[in-house]
Amino acid sequence: MTPTLTTARLTLRKPKVQDLPACIRFWASDRSHLMGGPWDAERTAEEFGGLLAQWDRRGFGLFVITLQGSDEGIGDTGPYFPPERPEPELGWTLWDGAHEGQGIAFEAAIAARDWFFAATPHRTAVSYTDPANHRSHKVLERMGAVAEPGAPHPFGARPTLVWRHTAGAA
Repeated sequence: MTPTLTTARLTLRKPKVQDLPACIRFWASDRSHLMGGPWDAERTAEEFGGLLAQWDRRGFGLFVITLQGSDEGIGDTGPYFPPERPEPELGWTLWDGAHEGQGIAFEAAIAARDWFFAATPHRTAVSYTDPANHRSHKVLERMGAVAEPGAPHPFGARPTLVWRHTAGAA
C-alpha cells in the first residue's frame, strides 16, 4: 500500500494518470532545462510510467505534491531509484513557477526524505543537481545535505553536483 504523507500545507500521494498533463507541461517548458529537459510528451509519459512502476518494484517512489484540500498535483518529490542508478536519489520539481519561493519544495522534500529513511533500510541517498540550479542548492543546504565535490554520478560529462543525505543527520 502506498502511503499518503501530510504536512502543515501539503499532501504527498502516489502519482495518478490525471497528473500527467501538468507534468508534461513542466517537462516541455524551459523551466526543466536545469534537470535535463525539455522533453517531448512521449518521453515524459514514458518516464511517468517508470515512476509508477517503481512503487510496485521497490515499494517507494516519487510522491505527487498537492496543496491541502486539493487533489491537483503541483509537483513531485521523493526517492527515485531506477535500475540503472547506483543508489536512491531524492528529488523534487514544482511544475508551475507560481509555486516557487514559498517553501513548498523544502516542506515536501523533508517529509518525503524522512518517510524514506523511516520506511526503508536505506540510510543515505543523493541529490544530483545542475551547478546552476541555485534554488535547489539552497533547499539542499536547508535540508542538511552535504555537497560531495567530484563524486561520481550517472550523467557522463554533463556538469552535475552530488549532494549526500544521511538518515538522522539533519
